[in-house]
Amino acid sequence: MSEGEKAELESLVGEIQTFGDGHRLIARGDVCNCSTMLVEGFMLRTLESEDRRYGVSFHVPGDFVDLHCFALKRLDHNIDCVGPTTIAQVPHSAIAEIMKNRPHLARLFWFSTMLDAAMHREWIMKLEQLTAPKRIAHIFAEIWRRLEMVELGFADGFETPLRQADLADMCGATSIHTNRALADLRNKGIADFQRGEVRIPDRERLERYGGFTPDHLYGDGALSFRLDD
Repeated sequence: MSEGEKAELESLVGEIQTFGDGHRLIARGDVCNCSTMLVEGFMLRTLESEDRRYGVSFHVPGDFVDLHCFALKRLDHNIDCVGPTTIAQVPHSAIAEIMKNRPHLARLFWFSTMLDAAMHREWIMKLEQLTAPKRIAHIFAEIWRRLEMVELGFADGFETPLRQADLADMCGATSIHTNRALADLRNKGIADFQRGEVRIPDRERLERYGGFTPDHLYGDGALSFRLDD
């Protein structure tokens, strides 16, 4: 994205808002007339079934959280804030102008929605393949990589407002099972999650344990995103 395109994207923003932890920005079935860019904080996409919440993906700063509601108008899931969150809302009328007049930006928007789908597919597969400690290792590895893409990761890990209960929702595990899984990761020296900080002494070991490769993020590796393809 060129500097001019970045400026143009920023000019689309209609309103900037800040919300507290746990705020539900969009509930399943709400009519959406704008899409959300996450400026600060974390967000979870969630589904609810039989009085249980399930986290089906997460978002970090820089993400277009719900760009696909430009086409769908209503989402089949919820968007929940995790920790203090600042968002920028982009009216769908402005996105429609981009789609009509700026094909390069339109392709990048489309890429964003396709990347969401790629991450969903990876999560579905890993949920079937992995035990709870390895699922959490996979989540930590992905968060770390995605935060690094927006220059928010550290050399030995990252900070996150996610709590143990959120990880349980993301792994489809009970709180007790998740607590044991986190203890297992800590005892093995793979990852230590305490008070919003994740410290990882060896990235290669974490990714190997969690069966994680970054290809599906289309940043590095065989699927690296190139506009000249």
